[in-house]
Amino acid sequence: MLWKLESDEGYFRIYDSKKLIAGYFDPDYGDIFPKANSEEIVASMLKNHDKILGGIIMVPLVKFRLFDTDLDTTITNVESQVNRVNEHLQKWKLFLSEMNYDWHSVRISHTDQDMLTIAFQKKFSKPTPLENKALLEELSDTMDNLQKSDLL
Repeated sequence: MLWKLESDEGYFRIYDSKKLIAGYFDPDYGDIFPKANSEEIVASMLKNHDKILGGIIMVPLVKFRLFDTDLDTTITNVESQVNRVNEHLQKWKLFLSEMNYDWHSVRISHTDQDMLTIAFQKKFSKPTPLENKALLEELSDTMDNLQKSDLL
């Protein structure tokens, strides 16, 4: 299998075949009550492999190669980068449309001010246990499609 999951405080890191982080999966744990005990409840759900219906996938959207504090470039290079970014965004629009992802959110990456990330909802085909192998079965198609579309 191409992808690997690693649990980290309630969410999962998604690694590619080169052991690089390809994205993150944040399970939808449902309505947790009481909120004050949410960490313990999530930990228990993970330990017991409770079933979930999906969650949020977050992956890099685009790196601009412009917003660097040491940037010293030309207008031609800026134009080239903006055109490259625009082409990449068009691929993303097509992907989101073809995959019927009706909701998404774009944000600045936590680790790189020159990169945007995109998060979108992933609904599973069936209630799925919070266990790496079962989660990967549901997430692999999306990750494979992202890779085939040259979006990762």
